[in-house]
Amino acid sequence: MTSWRKEEIEIADGTKVLAQMPVIVSASRSTDIPAFYSDWFMERLEAGYVKWFNPFNGVPLYVGFKKMRCVVFWSKNPRPMLAHLDALDAICPNYYFQFTLNDYDAERIEPRVPPLDERVETFKRLSERVGKDRVVWRFDPLILTEKLSVSDILAKVERLGDQVAQYTSRLVFSFIDINAYKKVGGLKKGGVNAREFTPDEMCAVAQRIGELAKGWGVTAATCGEIKDLDQYGVEHNRCIDDRLIAKCFHRDAGLMKFIGAQFVQGDMFGATEEERHDRWVVSDDVHAKHKDSGQRLACGCIMSKDIGEYNTCPHLCHYCYANTNNATAQANWKRHCTCPYAETITGNTSVEARYA
Repeated sequence: MTSWRKEEIEIADGTKVLAQMPVIVSASRSTDIPAFYSDWFMERLEAGYVKWFNPFNGVPLYVGFKKMRCVVFWSKNPRPMLAHLDALDAICPNYYFQFTLNDYDAERIEPRVPPLDERVETFKRLSERVGKDRVVWRFDPLILTEKLSVSDILAKVERLGDQVAQYTSRLVFSFIDINAYKKVGGLKKGGVNAREFTPDEMCAVAQRIGELAKGWGVTAATCGEIKDLDQYGVEHNRCIDDRLIAKCFHRDAGLMKFIGAQFVQGDMFGATEEERHDRWVVSDDVHAKHKDSGQRLACGCIMSKDIGEYNTCPHLCHYCYANTNNATAQANWKRHCTCPYAETITGNTSVEARYA
């Protein structure tokens, strides 16, 4: 698959347009929808569509929700979304969260996220509400600086894991990739002198995180990393994850058909509910057919449609690749606040205004 099939929809002014009809929606790699745009997201679900602009060529596109069967949320602070979960359950009950819970408060690398204790509490509340399998803990990215050593970063992971590991089934991490992501130049602008991990440091970190994860009873995985770290008990992740979708949402026959999940027959006498869930599997061949070709080579995600927009996240994290200009991001947030239920996140149809 390379794109989602298009169908005709009617938008608010009565015009009929063609819209992509994704089965899986990503909300979003490009901005923190749960933290800042949860009201907008729910309003657009009720409306049945959203207007989106291609960030590379500015071409507008409508995305319809009629065939949506699963939503993957990405957030550093999904607390505002908690108030909408009952309504979301009635519209699309198949959803899970990629919750980035880092500990960079002292370093001020994420200057506008809520205090760590508050985010930990949100993590626990969300997990208790939707289940620990549906809240993936991301410590992402791991960052080294002149004041933040390998042992320091591992200590942060351990302290956080001791608090939240019982509320999740999975820990995902990545190593800051300064050379590959030119946009993370915001680290220098923020006064953070970061550096790359050496191969030996990557192995040392993976070994320790693998040990910690085993002790906590969670799975450890890397996001978008080419390096194989299986020997340390660390696998390659799939953030838009057909395996997780099959495990958590196998009662949705249409969704299982879409991802190609199959129920493996066997003796189920005495099997736990979790073991029954794990009988729904996606073969490697089927997974390969559904991989998202628009992501990095080492990305394991299956195809989804992201509905976010770049330069719209007010968190202003110094390593962010989605904000190329903090002033533009703040201006777009203010524009959204004046028109919070528009077809687009910003409420503005001018491509130049959003991607300046």
